[in-house]
Amino acid sequence: MLTTLTIRDFVIVEHMELTFNSGFTVLTGETGAGKSILIEALALVLGGRAEAMVVRQGALRAEVSAEFDVSGLDRVTRFLEQEALAEEVGVCGVRRLIEAGGRSRGFINGTPVTVTQLRELGELLVHIHGQHQSQALGRTVAQRELIDGYASHQAMVVRVGECFHQWQKSRQLRQKLEGNAAALQAERDRLEWQVNELTPLAMDPAQWLQFNAEHSRLSHAASLIELSAQTMDQLADTELASLPQLNGVISRIKNFADFDPELKAVLAELESAQVQLQEAVYSLRHYQQKLELDPQRLRELEERLQSIHLAARKFRVDPDALAQSLAQAQGRLMELTQGGDIEALKEAEAKALELYRSQARKLSLSRTKAAREFSEKVTQAMQELAMSGGRLEVSLLPLDEPAAHGMENIEFLVSAHKALPPQPLAKVASGGELSRISLAIQTIASELAQVPTLLFDEVDAGIGGRVAEIVGQRLKSLAGRFQVMCITHLPQVAACAHQQWQVAKSVSGTALTSRVLVLTHEQRIEELARMLGGVKITQTTRRHAAEMLDSQ
Repeated sequence: MLTTLTIRDFVIVEHMELTFNSGFTVLTGETGAGKSILIEALALVLGGRAEAMVVRQGALRAEVSAEFDVSGLDRVTRFLEQEALAEEVGVCGVRRLIEAGGRSRGFINGTPVTVTQLRELGELLVHIHGQHQSQALGRTVAQRELIDGYASHQAMVVRVGECFHQWQKSRQLRQKLEGNAAALQAERDRLEWQVNELTPLAMDPAQWLQFNAEHSRLSHAASLIELSAQTMDQLADTELASLPQLNGVISRIKNFADFDPELKAVLAELESAQVQLQEAVYSLRHYQQKLELDPQRLRELEERLQSIHLAARKFRVDPDALAQSLAQAQGRLMELTQGGDIEALKEAEAKALELYRSQARKLSLSRTKAAREFSEKVTQAMQELAMSGGRLEVSLLPLDEPAAHGMENIEFLVSAHKALPPQPLAKVASGGELSRISLAIQTIASELAQVPTLLFDEVDAGIGGRVAEIVGQRLKSLAGRFQVMCITHLPQVAACAHQQWQVAKSVSGTALTSRVLVLTHEQRIEELARMLGGVKITQTTRRHAAEMLDSQ
């Protein structure tokens, strides 16, 4: 729950530090005293819109700080841990600074954060019900969100939205393909021609080197055959060849090596040369045996080489890059073949639509159940708010076309009296009736709230008398499970509170400031008497105020 709120240089508040208790607290005071400023300050520190105009005149910046007891609030604890913002266990501090120039900075537990992080945390800590929400309830979007929030549909709504967007994506892909069918077919034809032309010509780098080596060998086959024959003659095949002469030299040296040991070193080197020369002869003889003139094969290679260079010029790449061009053409052709099957796309679109409808039907069934329960509870609350015979009906209106939020809109139909037919909430004419219906809706919605603190900003406007007392009792009942605060002008509501604060304004020179006083029992009687009476407060009014307060 909210434990402290500190405000500096905010609108007409110079400095204010408030300590909050559990239960039901009301803020009262004359119009213009600054009661709503407290709500605005709290909304600001929890991620509300920041404007330079909130900085008190003459100040450099406004500052709002709030501290919350978050013990037992698992959702808040998880958020702080996930965002690496956890500090002291069970306590969370939030601060917002707004410069006079409009620049804003936010902090959670002393760590700078974004406005989005402040807002996400605020949604877990405080729920503010204001007069503008009564007007917003007339919109079908707000009515749908209220029912979905009441029934905890958030995960289902997200899933339906995901399925809807996947279906739309499949639909758009199919429509795009159908619209571009001619262009895509032309591209497929071009790619098929490229693949057919490049397939017999394209070679990877290793194959290209091997091809060039074979072509070069066949091109110079006659010269290579002549060279190898001459070399064999010089090395081994004639009487004056190198190898026979070397053999003779080695044989003679062996005969004299025993007479002089130094000749053995020379003999060893000659024998090593003999081995290497013999190996060269063997290799050359093997090479010579493979050499042959093959004019037919040479012509084939030269024709293919000519085709390769012609294709390389045509596709503006090097000959050894034709394989890469072929791979790119094959890959793109495969994409078009797989993604260009209209029947396959239609099947995928149909499956996506069916999945969406399956999820949307589940959401519709749950909404129907939640709408019935919500209608009954709000109708009962309306009876307690002096709207005997009044009722709320939550209508699910099927859509002509599926939508991201489901297959229906939700509309609140209300009847203030038994004899009147239900009409859309937005058409309720009486301000007092609208306030009571709105209050009934908001209190029922609050009963399932997962936040610890509920703030009601003059939601009791337009009512009075016995109805006002019922409203006060209802808010007090909510305070059994939540920390409840309410800004009110009604003494009947204020009398039901556990604590009462009086907001007042004062003028010092040209400066207007606002202050808050926590009222004692006697001061509450005096404030209730002011709220009950007019300009002059009589003893009768004070007795009435005391009786009203003591009866609670």
